[in-house]
Amino acid sequence: MIAPPATVMLVAGEPSGDDRGAGLALALKARLGSSLRLVGVGGPRMAEAGIPSLFDMSEISVFGLLEGLLAIPRVRRRAQDVAEAVVRERADLVVLIDSWGFSWMAARAIRRKAPQARLVKYVAPQVWATRPGRAKSLAGLVDHLMVINSFEPPYFEAWGLPTTFVGNPALHMDFSACDPSAFRARHGIAPTAPVLLVLPGSRPGEVQRLLPPFEDAIRRLKADHPTLQVVLPVAEAVSGAVRAAVAGWPFRVHVIVGEPEKLEAMKAADLALACSGTVTLEVAQAGVPMVVAYRLGAVTHFLARFIIRTPWVVLFNIAARRFVAPELIQGDCTGPRLAAELDRRLRDPVFSRAQAAAQDEALDTMGRGGPDPSEAAARVVSEVLSGDQPRLSTGT
Repeated sequence: MIAPPATVMLVAGEPSGDDRGAGLALALKARLGSSLRLVGVGGPRMAEAGIPSLFDMSEISVFGLLEGLLAIPRVRRRAQDVAEAVVRERADLVVLIDSWGFSWMAARAIRRKAPQARLVKYVAPQVWATRPGRAKSLAGLVDHLMVINSFEPPYFEAWGLPTTFVGNPALHMDFSACDPSAFRARHGIAPTAPVLLVLPGSRPGEVQRLLPPFEDAIRRLKADHPTLQVVLPVAEAVSGAVRAAVAGWPFRVHVIVGEPEKLEAMKAADLALACSGTVTLEVAQAGVPMVVAYRLGAVTHFLARFIIRTPWVVLFNIAARRFVAPELIQGDCTGPRLAAELDRRLRDPVFSRAQAAAQDEALDTMGRGGPDPSEAAARVVSEVLSGDQPRLSTGT
């Protein structure tokens, strides 16, 4: 049993992890109160929850083979910085959230410098889709794993890693305070104008690769749908790059910032063009049909063809085992292809409503409606912290 006050470090490497870290921080404070001290690495959401970041989270937010290789020296240095902070802050437990590459480096560095600290991984590597060997690697590094998909525990328990399904926070979005009419009025959007929600990703590489085909697609759409309004919620980590890029587009874009505005935009939208990722679950919960797109770097895509074991990349498509929402990946992610899929949904309301209903059904299959994931994760962290769960031998 660790005597209070305990110090817990939360480490997130990208915006989705920042969201999960903020939820976990608030749930831990509610559960442990004054017996808890929180430190860590994150973004604006975690800062609002009382955890100022040790360094800028964007330094470790990388995706793709080439981008990852180029970032290795910087990411390795930041992993060492985290390990040194664990020692300096005398952290009793560290939660490494998502971001497999950085989490793996940080976990190894922490094991060397602070072997007494307990390690919990929050969000598992997708070993069911690619690189199953990561399950064994993770089992040798952390004391406990919290997964967000109900089918994941057996992949890791087979290697002796205690694993708990806590649910996906993205399946527990609260739209109750949203007022789509008020959103339209604030942004000068007519009540009957079709609204396209554009979500180009939260990583710099995603934005750089997706904005050009997105612009081309929207330009084509607006030629046939001149009243179409374009709303683009922007993540703070890429806000500068996104604003600079869309400033040159030949049509108006309503760029919005902040979680409340993003949720209202989702409820006000008729259709979405979304980067593959957690945001697709949020859009689906808002009841909005979508077209999903993604582009990897050329080298990463070439290698991915040999290691990815599922035909789908969107989680609710995987749950439904079919293309509920179309996935236009790599060579299919072009302006004409995106525009054609979006145009079909704008012209056929019956088809759009059927897709939204199928998305909703897939979310139920994924476990929507269960216990609050942040509270479930806080319970697991509290149990590991108190010693109610066995810890990994420091000899690993």
